[in-house]
Amino acid sequence: MDKAELREAAETLAKQLEGTHGVRARWDGDSVRIKGAGVDGKLTLSDADVLVSVELGLMASAFKGPLRNEVQRFLDEYVS
Repeated sequence: MDKAELREAAETLAKQLEGTHGVRARWDGDSVRIKGAGVDGKLTLSDADVLVSVELGLMASAFKGPLRNEVQRFLDEYVS
């Protein structure tokens, strides 16, 4: 999958997270920043890697499993 296809898939994921979890997504170059109540994450696309970083606050940590599963499903479906 090339970088343009990955970006399109990441945009779809960001919209799903916005709708499902009420976070805001903002693109800056090849990175999308996901922010919401107790959630601060970043997904960065490069030619060789997809880097995912997420920090959860105390209250949001209860959703760690579902958020991890959704990101993992995205990676399995679009990257592997």
